[in-house]
Amino acid sequence: MKIKLAHNFEDIISIDNLLLAWQEFIKGKRNKKDVQIFQFNLMDNILQLHEDLKNKTYEHGGYKEFKINDPKPRTIHKASVRDRLLHHAVYRILYPFFDKTFIADSYSCRNNKGTHKAIKRFEQFARIVSKNNSRSCYVLKCDIKKFFASIDQKILLEILQRHIRLPYDNQRRIIKLLEEIIHSFKPHGLPLGNLTSQLFANVYMNEFDQFAKHKLKIKYYIRYADDFVIFSESKEYLENFISIMQDFLQYKLKLAFHPDKVFIKTLSSGVDFLGWINFKDHRILRTKTKNRMLKRIKKNPAEETLNSFLGLLKHGNTWKNRKEILNYAG
Repeated sequence: MKIKLAHNFEDIISIDNLLLAWQEFIKGKRNKKDVQIFQFNLMDNILQLHEDLKNKTYEHGGYKEFKINDPKPRTIHKASVRDRLLHHAVYRILYPFFDKTFIADSYSCRNNKGTHKAIKRFEQFARIVSKNNSRSCYVLKCDIKKFFASIDQKILLEILQRHIRLPYDNQRRIIKLLEEIIHSFKPHGLPLGNLTSQLFANVYMNEFDQFAKHKLKIKYYIRYADDFVIFSESKEYLENFISIMQDFLQYKLKLAFHPDKVFIKTLSSGVDFLGWINFKDHRILRTKTKNRMLKRIKKNPAEETLNSFLGLLKHGNTWKNRKEILNYAG
């Protein structure tokens, strides 16, 4: 039985939902100038947004572009406070619904998931497939090329419409609103700065997750954003999946594997996944990750920065890294 959305368009645009969305949006942003300006006439702004949505006159604005290095260069697109408030309002209603449709082993941008749990699952699958490190275990690691920029907006909207099954008028108004948000970013793809982009990306890749789990019957599969790994005792078993998965991504989702980031390795040789080099019975920090930590400590040597990194290092075999960072911090 398919899961049904329990809310409608009015729930998304309600003043109550907009106010709750504001409380979530404003966390950590109270000192931002654009947020303070919006907050100065908060109720007027929220009432106007509600009226525009209700009267079908809402139009999503443009984006401010800026670049970050986290760790590789990325281009972030920042919408206005008004539009980001709407993103939170949409997310509050749609995330709980869509989250129920996702597979258990999808770990990116989900409540009670994240990188640490993905790594723990990696460790668990490694133990099972290697029979407690007594047999060879192969891991297929793949990465989607330019994932957010390559998402096809038309296909995304078709997927959203297929899941949101409501009486016609309600369904149409929700889809039109999502279309307004998605088409606000041109000419294609999704902006990295939108909260809704995190949800839409998972909705999009859930098509691949379902294909991997239920059509290909892959048991030991983990995905985090545009990275995924598959475990097997057989290298040939994994090799057989590569072209099948490439075809699905290309023809169904218009995505492609990064040609330099598809490989099959044994656990004993170490598998690079989510910032760690993972082995049969331990994991070590990737050199690039360590160097990034040192660079950030040099830039911001505050105690909380140091403690944050030391907390991360607890999740692996990192006593050398901890010693190096403590020495570096002075």
